[in-house]
Amino acid sequence: MGKSKAVDPRTRKTKRAIRNALASLLSEKDVNEITVRDIAELAEINRKTFYRYYKGIYQVVDEIENEVVMAFESLLGEFDFKRDLKDPCRTFERLTATINHDLDFYGHLLSMQGNVSLVSKLVAMLKEKAKKTLLKQVEISERIADVALEYSITGMVSAYQLWFNSGSRQSIEEISEIISTMSFRGLGGILEQYK
Repeated sequence: MGKSKAVDPRTRKTKRAIRNALASLLSEKDVNEITVRDIAELAEINRKTFYRYYKGIYQVVDEIENEVVMAFESLLGEFDFKRDLKDPCRTFERLTATINHDLDFYGHLLSMQGNVSLVSKLVAMLKEKAKKTLLKQVEISERIADVALEYSITGMVSAYQLWFNSGSRQSIEEISEIISTMSFRGLGGILEQYK
């Protein structure tokens, strides 16, 4: 097996600037309205630098999709439904750490009102990955899994969107704790914990 090459820190920094610029622009307008010049200006690079790393905007969009799915796939890989149902905060602490690690990026991603298709695609991929994990670990019908995951994941994403779009008045930890309680203990758990 060959060694994988380490990514040059400057390359990583430039690609992150491009990715964050696109995420920021996507929170304001549709992907079809965004130009490479827009991204380059916001990322404070020139267009030639953009093309050194990407063939076009949709390649950056694909990279964003893959990055988000890989981050959450990694979380799901560590998830044990039977164990984590007893201590759901454990899972949401890891989710919070993932979001906190790149808060600006996820903030822009979750505030994409005009790019519903990208968010919908990401949510659909996350539901599919979560479903595979759930069905491997728990004996449950596929129909019930579909309904439960639709409710949980769509609700979770909507709650994080509400948090980002309302100016993040509460801490990410507090929001994650509320979402964790709601996801694993329902409305009864919320009423019991926050009365």
